[in-house]
Amino acid sequence: MRLFYLSFIALLLTLPITAQEPLTPEKLWELGRVSGMGIHEDQVIYGVSHYDLTENTSSRKYYAIPVEGGTPKELASTEDYLPDAAISPDGKYRLGTESVKVMKVSGEDFYPELKKSDVYIYDALNYRHWDTWEDGAYDHLFLYTTSNEGEGKDLMEGQPYDCPTKPFGGSEDYLWSPDGKQVIYVTKQKHGTEYAVSTNTDIFAYDIESGTTTNLTPDNKGYDTAPQFSSRGELAWLQMKRDGYESDKNDIIVKTRGGNINLTGHWDGTVNSFHWAANGENIYFIAPVKGTTQLFVVDNPGLARKIPVIEQLTDGDFNVSGIVGEYKDQLVVSRTSFNSASELYTVDLKKGDMKQLTHVNDAMYDQIGKSKTEKRLVKTTDGKDMLVWVIYPPDFDPSKKYPTLLYCQGGPQSALSQFYSFRWNFQLMAAQGYIIVAPNRRGMPGYGVEWNEQISKDHGGQAIQDYLSAIDALAEEPFVDNDRLGCIGASYGGYSVFMLAGIHENRFKSFIAHDGIFNTRSMYGTTEELFFLNWDYGGPYWKKDDPVIQKAYNEFNPVNYVAYWNTPILVIQGGKDFRVPIGQGLEAFQAAQLQGIKSKLLYFPDENHWILSAQNGIVWQKEFFKWLDETLK
Repeated sequence: MRLFYLSFIALLLTLPITAQEPLTPEKLWELGRVSGMGIHEDQVIYGVSHYDLTENTSSRKYYAIPVEGGTPKELASTEDYLPDAAISPDGKYRLGTESVKVMKVSGEDFYPELKKSDVYIYDALNYRHWDTWEDGAYDHLFLYTTSNEGEGKDLMEGQPYDCPTKPFGGSEDYLWSPDGKQVIYVTKQKHGTEYAVSTNTDIFAYDIESGTTTNLTPDNKGYDTAPQFSSRGELAWLQMKRDGYESDKNDIIVKTRGGNINLTGHWDGTVNSFHWAANGENIYFIAPVKGTTQLFVVDNPGLARKIPVIEQLTDGDFNVSGIVGEYKDQLVVSRTSFNSASELYTVDLKKGDMKQLTHVNDAMYDQIGKSKTEKRLVKTTDGKDMLVWVIYPPDFDPSKKYPTLLYCQGGPQSALSQFYSFRWNFQLMAAQGYIIVAPNRRGMPGYGVEWNEQISKDHGGQAIQDYLSAIDALAEEPFVDNDRLGCIGASYGGYSVFMLAGIHENRFKSFIAHDGIFNTRSMYGTTEELFFLNWDYGGPYWKKDDPVIQKAYNEFNPVNYVAYWNTPILVIQGGKDFRVPIGQGLEAFQAAQLQGIKSKLLYFPDENHWILSAQNGIVWQKEFFKWLDETLK
């Protein structure tokens, strides 16, 4: 009887493990997507989105949960819980945006009698941006009176500029001053060719009484974004100094009567986002650090002290991905990891301890096997220590051999941290039986400005060698099957795949490239934000006397190594990707096909640089793993 009892207990202890199933694409898309919206009294207000794969649509519900934890309550709307930021503090005015036709572009614009023409006529660049062709209409900021919701005043009348900024700007690009006398907004006062080669956005103040507009950042030539007021009425924003450099060090600037103060200029890092403390004396911010993104705080000393004090508040193998708000001695944030989608947490501002607040996906995760993740330090070819994330399949057995994927991050200067993607999902990849090797190669923030900037004008240089150092180090492990190595990536990661396909010396048995640069010359001739290539390549390919530029279009050009391709490759391309246009993917696929290399083209005509549709996302993942099954399993 005792033996039976002990055996029964042992069986019970194994049930939670054996009952867990691998993550699948369908289960991934069933997860709720949590987003914090704000704090009302002692309640955190948040939204949860779910996707309906059958209808290819999404829906969102709203909830309130006590900051101290408890049972969430579903809300019919958020109107009674969160103030409408578009309404002025005195309630007299409301801000809104409208599309306004400013320039002639279409055939009908120039020839009104030819109403059935569908031609566009351009005399300058920026004729298309991200995934949209320029049609002469611009999003403008309007001021309405709340007493008469009729026609509003166009604060940017006649100007060929956008607010919100395109392609990713939203309501964070405009706000009221605390006294309600000014509207603060962000725009890029450039259009045409000037727009395509510059990153110079500025912050403007529109005065309600006088009707005048003032540029608050005229001396800064790079990005000025994300303005926020403190409870004391001080204005802060994010700033990059250099025009044309989209991944410059991002600092927090505070405007005072005595001048602007850079709170993070002395710090060897870059800021993702920030949030004023309730007392107006400190600013919380999120920044990359050593393969994660963490929460920091910086004091706002004014001009009395020379060096603001910066303190890291959280630490661990996770990402703090957003700040929702502050309540007493707690900050509410969103958090992700390689094994979990975003949930809300509280942070004890005195101790740094974190407590999970929402549990939207707990029930599903209880049924899904988690991956083991670890950090490794790998020596690079120039003798540096490089952090490499390694993600193992659930129930990993070191006595077995596993197919292994080298993951190449995009950006190129975006952090490879504990993100949770609904496409490039490491937990999903590991659940299919793959080990993932994800190097924090040159060009990634979190290791100081020098490491971050080293990739500029060196796209095919040290960063590519860093990738090889990472996979070579892991290939020495007995559980890595060197006959089943794959290489995958998107954007700069897609470029990396194309580059490695020509120089990998038979390391890899399979490649997958999504929206990657294949031919740097044709890329320069067709991409829309030329400031990126001007900075990272040094300029246009026709500058024959510049050795740095010629290196980008010759030595670092994947098309020049295509004769050495000998490995199966899956090419994925979005039809509305104007950042890395369709020709890049088509050129690569055609080159592989004409050389008799096993290859496939996965073309999404209505997707841009990303895959946004639910059903397209499922197709993407099914084809992704089908290809790996064919070439590595």
